[in-house]
Amino acid sequence: MLRLLASKRLLAQRTQILPRFYHEKVIDHFNSPRNVGSFDKSDPTIGTGLVGAPACGDVMKLQIKVDNITGEIIDARFKTFGCGSAIASSSVATEWVKGKQMEEVLTIKNTEIAKHLSLPPVKLHCSMLAEDAIKAAVKDYQTKSAKLNGDSEAEPVEQVAKA
Repeated sequence: MLRLLASKRLLAQRTQILPRFYHEKVIDHFNSPRNVGSFDKSDPTIGTGLVGAPACGDVMKLQIKVDNITGEIIDARFKTFGCGSAIASSSVATEWVKGKQMEEVLTIKNTEIAKHLSLPPVKLHCSMLAEDAIKAAVKDYQTKSAKLNGDSEAEPVEQVAKA
């Protein structure tokens, strides 16, 4: 009996040794997320990126509102179902895309988001989701724009950016 109590006490001490801490930027974006919400996806000026990570269950929807004349992203919104790192990555992504051209936001890399938030290696998939959501939102906008203009062979921004 005494041995059982001692082993339970030792197990409890081991689990308390390594608490999990998030960087203050992650906590800030989790507690006060920026640009939460959504736009009407049928609006032709809105691009929607919906991505998920089956391994952890995180789902991220990121939407951009684009000025049709200038190609500038004038607003962004997100809804994320996931951990604090996924929510923080989404929040940062929406801040970073606002006011930029679509070609420019395609250069945002998950490593930049991860570095900004000081994400540990086990949470890098969250920043990867944010990068993928940005790309998916731009692609969705381009597809809508091409259909609206009746241009079935519109050259995507990604190809123009690489040229």
